[in-house]
Amino acid sequence: QVQLVESGGGLVQAGGSLRLSCAASGLTFNRHAMGWFRQAPGKEREFVAAISQSADIRYYTDSVKGRFTISRDNAKNSLYLQLNSLKPEDTAVFYCAAGRATVAGAPHREWDYDFWGQGTQVTVSS
Repeated sequence: QVQLVESGGGLVQAGGSLRLSCAASGLTFNRHAMGWFRQAPGKEREFVAAISQSADIRYYTDSVKGRFTISRDNAKNSLYLQLNSLKPEDTAVFYCAAGRATVAGAPHREWDYDFWGQGTQVTVSS
């Protein structure tokens, strides 16, 4: 059974930083591209960042480029998202996702992902 468990969310002031983690189990982690998505109150879930199986490709949505950094540690079956220079509009539930085993690169579409975590809340105060 595949499990993705996010942690590291919390309440932070604008301009602050957080580091999200996602612990994966039940899958061969290094065979899957991984991604982060987020859902703000009253909005649809949106893509944030993705990383390829070997971490040679990373892709970000425009609104987080230069502020967020995605990384992974295949030896620890873990995915990370460093959030810097946070803004109130970054407030959302952040979800970790594992890509389909047949998908290469750093996919940004939800349908390229097979497994999802429960999410971790990030709240940025102004």
